Parts: sequence; structure tokens; C-alpha cells
Amino acid sequence: MKILYGVQGTGNGHISRAREMARAFASLGMTVDFLFSGREPSQYFDMDCFGDYRTGEGLTFITEQGQLNQWKTLRHNRPMHFVHDVSQLDVSGYDVVLNDFEPISAWAAQRHKVPSVGLSHQNAFLYDVPTVGQSWLDAMITRHFAPTQHAIGLHWFHFNKTILPPIVPALSEPVSNDRSILVYLPFEDLAAVVIWLRRFSSVTFVCYHPQVQADREEGNVRLRRLDRAGFHHAMHRCGGVIANGGFELPSEAIRLGKKLLLKPLQGQYEQQSNVMTLEMMGLAQAMHYLDASALHRWLASDAAGQVVLPDVAMGLAKWVQQGEWKNHNALWLALWQQVEFPDVTQDALTDFVQGGTPSRQSAITTL
Repeated sequence: MKILYGVQGTGNGHISRAREMARAFASLGMTVDFLFSGREPSQYFDMDCFGDYRTGEGLTFITEQGQLNQWKTLRHNRPMHFVHDVSQLDVSGYDVVLNDFEPISAWAAQRHKVPSVGLSHQNAFLYDVPTVGQSWLDAMITRHFAPTQHAIGLHWFHFNKTILPPIVPALSEPVSNDRSILVYLPFEDLAAVVIWLRRFSSVTFVCYHPQVQADREEGNVRLRRLDRAGFHHAMHRCGGVIANGGFELPSEAIRLGKKLLLKPLQGQYEQQSNVMTLEMMGLAQAMHYLDASALHRWLASDAAGQVVLPDVAMGLAKWVQQGEWKNHNALWLALWQQVEFPDVTQDALTDFVQGGTPSRQSAITTL
């Protein structure tokens, strides 16, 4: 089977998911070609697992000071260049095009009438799941930005829809708690983040940020360059995580049992919806600016507990290998039967279990 896997490169979460899928495919002896778009080629890092991958300009999003800048996003993207990239990508020799919200490969698959399967968190929003701030334009972008024949969504709960659990990395080391706080707010101004954190001088913060050029310390704040291995080591050891409202990082944190304080990007309905959902599930607290009061309350709180997640990447890789892309009900059932939620989440989700079909209710026997 010949597979092309298109991955949105704007955020590291998409790439992190793709790494896990690459691991699963490799363990099954499957060969996959990867295409990334959405950032400059020089800005990709730690990409060895993808082999001789390709890059494209694609379409991307521009943020400033923690907010989506819609005007600069429209001005930055070049529609005619995107159309050219789609026309130049020949996918006719592939059996299937997998896609994580990557538009070039998605539209090229449509053009060449090659089967395509979307594997993304964005696809969860094609279903009736909790959202906040979603406009008609947001819904149109979600549906048409990277359209595929078969769309599989990933989310923290299925909401009685055929949505799969998150894809997270395998545990690489023992989980502990040294009471430090891991901070990853790449869309915020670094100087503002440091000023905010230094108000809590008794707490050690380990802050990874793209503006950090060399590791250094400013009082109680340890500033670190982007480094995947170091970041995951800090996550396994920390007492909690402060982040924006993406999907992959909170997924890793709740699997490790770390408490979460999240600041969603303003104007980005997906992040706002993510944070609302985790609040509803009792797995995170939210703030809408660098709020000292919110940080103070969160530091004094306890973690909700660990969410047990299965190896979703391996399950998906085996499903792709079987080639039955029109039906993933059996995969859905098998994966959700392995998920375990902490007590606070079980209580919060009871209402979503009621009213589901019997087979879907049996998939979450812990509730």
C-alpha cells in the first residue's frame, strides 16, 4: 500500500500526532511519504522520523499577542500560489491520502480522485460537539479548508459520535512531581509572560518559548529554547502545565495527570471550544489574559487525576492497513473501551452518556 500523509505544519500539535503515526506505521513495516505545509522549511525541527519528507507553502494563520489576526492571515496567504501547489502535486500513484488538516494534499486527492482520510482534531467539529464562538465562516473553513472523503475526528470525549480519543506519545520515563510549572505560551510576548510569572517568586517556572535563543534564568523563571526531548522531560516531572488552548499538549498533560491552566487564542473558536470542554470535564482551569489572580487560584488547586488513553496511533495504523476506510465503528468501540477518566470527569460526563445508543454506552463502561 502506497500512502501520502499530509500534515498541517502551523502548530506543533499536528506534527506531534504525525510522529506517533509514523512510529505506528514503521512498526507495521508500512512505508509512508509525508508532506508538511504552513511554515517555512527552515522552521521544522526534530523531523528524522519522517524520512525524506516534502514541504509546501500551503495556508497558515497569523497570530499577534495571543490573538488571531484575521487581516494579516488573509494578506499573508497567496491563493494563486496555493492553487499552483495543488496542481503540481501528483497523488495519482497513491492508494490513499491521509490528512491532518493539510490543504494541498487534501485538494490534490480530490483533483486526482484518490481516496482520502482525514485524521484530525478539527474533524471533531464536523459533528455536534460543544463549541463556543464559532461563526458561519469558522464552520465553512473547518469543512472546506482540507476536505477529505472520510473524516475521523479526535477529541477528549466522543459525545456519542464516531470520534476517536487523542493520539499521545508513549510514556518515555516515569511520571513524578517536582512542583515546578511547565509554561508553553508561544503566541504571547515573552517579556510579558516573564513579568507575569516572576510575581510568584516561590514557584519555579520552566518556560519554553520560540523567542528564547539561549537557555537562561530570570529569577524563578527558567527560560528554555524549543527542544522536544527537554520539553517532554520537563512535562513528566512538573506539577502542572500552563498553555494555550490547542489539542495535543493538553492531551499529553491529562494523560500524565498534570493540572492545566489554559489561555485560548482570542478569535480562535477551536481553542476557545477546547478550553471550555476541558473546563466542563473538570480537567482544566481557564484564563483569558495573563491573569495573576487566576494563576494564584490555580497554583493552590489540585490535579483532577489521570486520564488513561490507549495507543490510538497503532489502532489507526492497523485500520488504515486493512483498507476499510468507510467504517471505523469497531475501532471506535475498541479504543473507547480502554479509556478511563478520573472521578470528577465521570460525574461531569454522565449527561452525555444518557441518550446514546446501547453500543456507544457500552464503550465507556467507566461512567
